[in-house]
Amino acid sequence: MGAVRHILYFVYVGFAMSCAASVEMNFTKHDEMVWNLRVAEAKKANVNAYDPHPHHVTNQLNSHVHKATDKSSNDTRRGLHGQILKGPCIATNPIDQCWRCDPNWDKNRMKLADCALGFGRHTTGGKGGKVYVVTDASDTDMVNPKPGTLRHAVIQTEPLWIIFKCNMMITLSQELIITSNKTIDGRGAQVHIAFGAGLMIQFVKNVIIHNLHVHDIKATNGGMIRSSVDHFGLRSKSDGDGISVFGSSHIWIDHISMFNCVDGLIDVVAASTAVTISNCHFTRHNEVLLFGATDGFTDDKIMQVTLAFNHFGNGLVQRMPRCRYGFVHVVNNDYTHYLMYAVGGSSSPTILSQGNRYIAPVDRNAKEVTKRDYAAESEWKNWVWRSQGDLMINGAFFVESGDPKHVFVSGEGMIVPKPGTMVDKLTQFAGAIGCKSNEPC
Repeated sequence: MGAVRHILYFVYVGFAMSCAASVEMNFTKHDEMVWNLRVAEAKKANVNAYDPHPHHVTNQLNSHVHKATDKSSNDTRRGLHGQILKGPCIATNPIDQCWRCDPNWDKNRMKLADCALGFGRHTTGGKGGKVYVVTDASDTDMVNPKPGTLRHAVIQTEPLWIIFKCNMMITLSQELIITSNKTIDGRGAQVHIAFGAGLMIQFVKNVIIHNLHVHDIKATNGGMIRSSVDHFGLRSKSDGDGISVFGSSHIWIDHISMFNCVDGLIDVVAASTAVTISNCHFTRHNEVLLFGATDGFTDDKIMQVTLAFNHFGNGLVQRMPRCRYGFVHVVNNDYTHYLMYAVGGSSSPTILSQGNRYIAPVDRNAKEVTKRDYAAESEWKNWVWRSQGDLMINGAFFVESGDPKHVFVSGEGMIVPKPGTMVDKLTQFAGAIGCKSNEPC
């Protein structure tokens, strides 16, 4: 095609800074025009998605957790919007209580889109669109994907709620490029994305990824790949992330089981914002979550991520998450295993750690939960990192920093988190779960 090879460190139109965790692409002049338009649209959407009052978001989530765990409501369980949930169902956090106790969940799948909390709370995915049933686990044609395959579903223009006909093992030949207004819903089947490329959410908005197993993801060599119904182009080698959120907004990743990817399990980079990662189970990995890819990319200051009700389990080493810039709410997660540290960062991110359980490893040199990179204490002492209601076990300790007088919210407006002693209950069903028709999930 006469394409000139370029290694792109993707930057927004008018951005001067480059992003080191970027995607390499080969492209023609037409490709450049297509991607520049997507970048410009994504930049506008991301700026609009940024919440100037993040403490309102953290308060709202904590309020819902209190309601969900209120003993007085055990007999008549209620979801986020007041609906009464009856029957033998155990849903232990407010996101799950919103939908899991409904025996007709499979007839009303899109109800899930009303259940997100945190910074990704406005994500609706493919709600209101058609249901697309994936019937074919193959992934053989990157330019003209076969109808019925997952790749064919995610490139469509219109909103879609994507479900699976049966249990599937999908080995992606190249990274799966997902367009806006999509939900990938694995409920009712055991769906594994494994032994190939991962999921790429790049310069789009409004995507839900729900109830999948994502593991053993490899770096792939790239090639001609269709990124929408009206565009394909030549992309270079992928990094090998399980799920990459790149320059995107209104993203919700929920009930995913993840392990053993070549690079990270989840990356949120390139000024992505309005993201919630919830109810996931992470195991067997070194560098787990990366929020912000390089210290030089200051546009990540608009990044806002909620990390809630996740279980960080066996075989994890570090980066749970590792943050740059932005605001990260780490709330009611269970850190049963970490070998080096749990929460780290550089470039002055704001980190609010609330109601988590941190269990330190045996190694006496790895008791500290936190880690600051590339900065002397004289610099990082000004970064706002707070621990509230966290439970520290086996000698774990969280080093706070920032102005001692700094408060996220105080007085009557402050809603304290549920304490770390509650996380075994709140994270009880983390990871992909088995759901059967006509039964609570």
